[in-house]
Amino acid sequence: METIEQKQKEIIEEFALFEDWMGKYEFIIDLSKDLESMDDSLKDEDHLVRGCQSQVWLEAKTEDGLIHFQADSDALITKGLIAMLVRVLSGQKANDIATSDLFFIDEIGLHEHLSPNRSNGLASMVKKMKTYAIAYSAS
Repeated sequence: METIEQKQKEIIEEFALFEDWMGKYEFIIDLSKDLESMDDSLKDEDHLVRGCQSQVWLEAKTEDGLIHFQADSDALITKGLIAMLVRVLSGQKANDIATSDLFFIDEIGLHEHLSPNRSNGLASMVKKMKTYAIAYSAS
């Protein structure tokens, strides 16, 4: 099983292949297409991530001591962002998720190249995923 750190390093390497942010945005949109579809019954108020400009839904389940995330969004770039987070954090132990340092976000330059609203939304997605992890680690 790959660690959170290993998965982040893979994403950093993938983003390094692009010379400009147009290519990186296209890659983020491509990542949105790789996200497993989420059942429409989960696209409700309980699963909505607050603080995002567009709608983002997030579900977490545990299996064999690991948390698995499902997510979706109604906007392609946002969906690509949550796809990266799901890729990095899904299938990990709750404590590892709760205490993770998601350094890839700064390393690939997301904070500088996202609008303030999208950047706040990204922070809200991370917070919700870590909140799920804290809740599962406490139970």
